[in-house]
Amino acid sequence: MAPILLNCMGNDHNDYIKQLVQVKNPNLDTMEEDILYHFSLGTKTHNLPEMFGDIKFACVGGSANRMKAFAQFIHKELELPGNPEEIIDICEGTDRYCMYKVGPVLSISHGMGVPSISIMLHELIKLLHHAQCRDVVLLRLGTSGGVGLAPGTVVVTDKAVDYSFRAQFEQVVLGKVITRSTELDEGVANELLQCSSELQNFPTVIGNTMCTHDFYEGQGRLDGALCSFSHEDKLEYLRKAYDAGVRNIEMESTVFAAMCRVCGLKAAVVCVALLNRFDGDQITSTHDVLVEYQQRPQVLVSHFIKKRLGLIV
Repeated sequence: MAPILLNCMGNDHNDYIKQLVQVKNPNLDTMEEDILYHFSLGTKTHNLPEMFGDIKFACVGGSANRMKAFAQFIHKELELPGNPEEIIDICEGTDRYCMYKVGPVLSISHGMGVPSISIMLHELIKLLHHAQCRDVVLLRLGTSGGVGLAPGTVVVTDKAVDYSFRAQFEQVVLGKVITRSTELDEGVANELLQCSSELQNFPTVIGNTMCTHDFYEGQGRLDGALCSFSHEDKLEYLRKAYDAGVRNIEMESTVFAAMCRVCGLKAAVVCVALLNRFDGDQITSTHDVLVEYQQRPQVLVSHFIKKRLGLIV
């Protein structure tokens, strides 16, 4: 197979290839060693530039099994040598996350919720920095609850918003609240939407994604162990969300968008809606249907990656 070449998608090629992944922490410069504890990697124990220096796409998702499946899928899509069934979990020394390297693509699990993904992102961004990676795109692939959308619809996030529909993420640092913008890269989102129109396999929309702190009360579900509101209260809140441009709900997008933006990383969130929350709270689709739904973000992101690599004209 011919070597994969990066399609810079623009005219400023020299500027494009010079964009090293940055961290926003001067303390790292004074450290003799940086241990990426939750990855079971380190700057002294591993040659990170040799292992990861060619990475151009870091794809993250909640489920370890799903991200292994994506790694095997992208291995086949890129027609790389070797058996995709034999890919190795780089993080096998820890049970926190899984990580697979497939050519210029990393596939990593992040668990559920803001705390879990934020820990992973700190170490991922540092990893890409230590590895001297250039112009990396981060993509979150996931599942979500749709807001006014048919099940199976893929949502490319415009802005990640909080419970009040604000495009911001609040982080408590030393007892003080730090507010960071959660706007994502418009160009990458538009590229993904263009890819969906080329595929024509499933409905895809661009909309705001609301990030909540939990799956039940925070998302207005009536079926949790606790519930202090009525069915009409829930519908009123969902209507307000829809009017604010929200098209899906999940639990990771705000911190993902905020951290990528602070570090100057181009990023996108691509999630499939498993149900329309106006119609109910429980996910009732069959296993086979859900598996096919969960593959849709993978198919879209794979097409995006292949276009970026010049494998699709």
